[in-house]
Amino acid sequence: MNRPRGRPARGQGVTVDAILDAALSLLDEEGEQALSMRAVAARLGVTPMSLYHHVADRAALLVALSAKIYGGVLEGERGEASAQEALRTLLLRYHEAVGRHPALTLAIFGEPAAFAGTTVRITERLEALLSTLTPQLQLWRDILVDHAHGSGLALAAARDDADYAATLRGQYAEALDLLLAALHASGNTR
Repeated sequence: MNRPRGRPARGQGVTVDAILDAALSLLDEEGEQALSMRAVAARLGVTPMSLYHHVADRAALLVALSAKIYGGVLEGERGEASAQEALRTLLLRYHEAVGRHPALTLAIFGEPAAFAGTTVRITERLEALLSTLTPQLQLWRDILVDHAHGSGLALAAARDDADYAATLRGQYAEALDLLLAALHASGNTR
C-alpha cells in the first residue's frame, strides 16, 4: 500500500497556509463534520502526522482559521464617532465573515476549545463597546451575536444568487439598525 508522505509532490513541504486553505475548502464544501486532521492531510496528499508540525490539533486548526477569516473584523474599526457606530461596523463585518464561511462558525460552536484568539478578541471588543451603552451587557451581547450568526448563516444559503445575497445583507443592516436604536432608546442606556 502506498501511503502519502509528509511532503507533497515536487519536493515542496506542506505550509500552514496550505493547511488552512485545504481546511477551509473542506469546511466550505463538506461542512463542519467533515473537518478532521486526516481529511485535511488527504486533501494535501500528506500523512496526518505532517500537519502536527504546524497545527497541534483540530481546535488549534479552528483557532488559526478564525484568525484568517475573522481577523479583518477588528481592523480599522476604531475610527467611528461613537460606540454605537463602532458596534454597527463590527457586527456588519462579523456578519459578512460568518456568511462567507458558515461551516467555520458551526465548527467553532461544536468545539469549545476553538473559541480562542480572534473570536475572543471580537467578543471582548463587542463587550467593551456595549459596556459604554448599557448595563445589560450580556443580554445585548447575546441578542446581537445571535442575530449576526443567524442572519450570517442564512446569507450562506444565497451564495449563488447575488441579488438575494444583497437583499439579505440589506435586511440584516436594517434589522441591526433597529436593534441598535432599541438599545439606545431603552431606559438602560448610559
